[in-house]
Amino acid sequence: MQRITRTNKTRDFHQAKWNEPIIFELHQPGEKGVELPPVNKEVALAVGDGISVIPEAMQRKGRLGLPEIGQARVLRHYVRLSQETLGSDFNVEIGQGTCTMKYIPKINELLIRDPKMMELHPLQNEETVQGMLEIFHKLDLCMREISGMDCFSFQPGSGTQALFAMASIVRKYHESRGEGDQRNEIITTIFSHPSQAATAAVKGYKIITLHPDEDGFPDIDKLKAAVSERTAGFVVANPEDTGIFNPRIKEFTDIVHQAGGLCFYDQANANGLLGITRAKEAGFDMCFFNLHKTFAAPHMCGGPATGALGVIAKLKEFLPAPIVEHRDGKYSLQYDLEQSIGKVRSFHGVAQTVLRAYAWIRALGAEGLKEVAKIAVLNNNYMYHKVLAIRGASAPYVKGHRLEQVRYSWEQMTKETGVTTEDVTRRMTDFGLHYWTSHHPYIVKQPFTLEPTESYSKEDLDEYIHALEQISKEAYENPEIVKSAPHNSTIHKMDEQDFLDHPDKWCITWRSYLKKTAVVEAAK
Repeated sequence: MQRITRTNKTRDFHQAKWNEPIIFELHQPGEKGVELPPVNKEVALAVGDGISVIPEAMQRKGRLGLPEIGQARVLRHYVRLSQETLGSDFNVEIGQGTCTMKYIPKINELLIRDPKMMELHPLQNEETVQGMLEIFHKLDLCMREISGMDCFSFQPGSGTQALFAMASIVRKYHESRGEGDQRNEIITTIFSHPSQAATAAVKGYKIITLHPDEDGFPDIDKLKAAVSERTAGFVVANPEDTGIFNPRIKEFTDIVHQAGGLCFYDQANANGLLGITRAKEAGFDMCFFNLHKTFAAPHMCGGPATGALGVIAKLKEFLPAPIVEHRDGKYSLQYDLEQSIGKVRSFHGVAQTVLRAYAWIRALGAEGLKEVAKIAVLNNNYMYHKVLAIRGASAPYVKGHRLEQVRYSWEQMTKETGVTTEDVTRRMTDFGLHYWTSHHPYIVKQPFTLEPTESYSKEDLDEYIHALEQISKEAYENPEIVKSAPHNSTIHKMDEQDFLDHPDKWCITWRSYLKKTAVVEAAK
């Protein structure tokens, strides 16, 4: 078959725009999508007699308040919304740096949709879920091999929950040694994920933040000055969000250990490290992986994610209970962890995400995982050198080689044209592409963070690069095209400072929206 090559370097894209209301605004009283069966007679009688099998505190006192909509309109609503989105199945999803957007094998989606899987319940008797518990246990064994840790919990529902669990373990470990009050400081770095400092602060720790040296590496002399008898722990990502890998990391963990602290490793994104280096050899006491990043499970809009939390042997008793163990030929949930920090979420992990990750690992094998890392690093460094050739773009700190991602800067272009990284964000959507800047506050000025995983071909990378080249050309020749974007997408330009920085204007649920609009109307 003859290959067809596009002559236009950027994609001709125009997204559907439905101006679709939110589903609560589609409510029509009396319209039905499903006819519910009558309440079980015994339950109805018991509720009526005040002796319900449903605890009184769980009995609803009023109507649920769900929108009443027919099935056809529900279907149209969600199909229309799906046409107004971008995602890893729609576009070249390189622009969500730090999130490791990769191809999710569709055969693994078939696994989790098997009725035997979909009908499982976390409160089933252990005897009836031996197969799923076996998968939990075998994924634990895989993670031990990948990291060098001695035991894993899959209970945390995100990377941030895993970080919170690790900060909780640090707290309880020092309390068990009579040093809980004395050790009240956690050390981190400025280019590690903000959740590291945030979760430690929630546990009551004072946060000491290390800034980089002139080459972008964490400053080891600043670490030496920071550690003391008050040091509870050191938490870091390596590579950091800049994509710079610290080759001296073992020296850092040794310094903290000598001061009596624990070291915990944010490996939410380990895509460039699989089969290359491990947390154990770097001197860490704990680490976590995001299964919904590195291990090819979907992010699901912040829903059923998993932060797989691993610890060395001396910290096993502190893990959130239960963990899955294999004894006498049987898999079981073990709750008897004497120093357990307790639960960080309900039940013991998202089974569907665990199954996806296990299937992905088994399909690739040890050599396949290492190949993932090698291709991810190759893709990133190809893109790195291409982006640095674009007018107005740069990458601060050490030159030469980055690992799995890079935090770039448009600072020069902004100074010369007035076009900002937020303007570029909106213009990229005109080409059907997504683009992310950075966590706040911006340490790298006018930042953008790109992470091309192993999933993308050279042609995919070139499409994304050509869009950046086109936008740079527009910025220097006709900047209003970029500043007034988007032109072909469903999104529009908004005053971010007016809403995003004022919590009193946030409406994260329909109920809060109704309350706040009622207050506004009453004030008129």
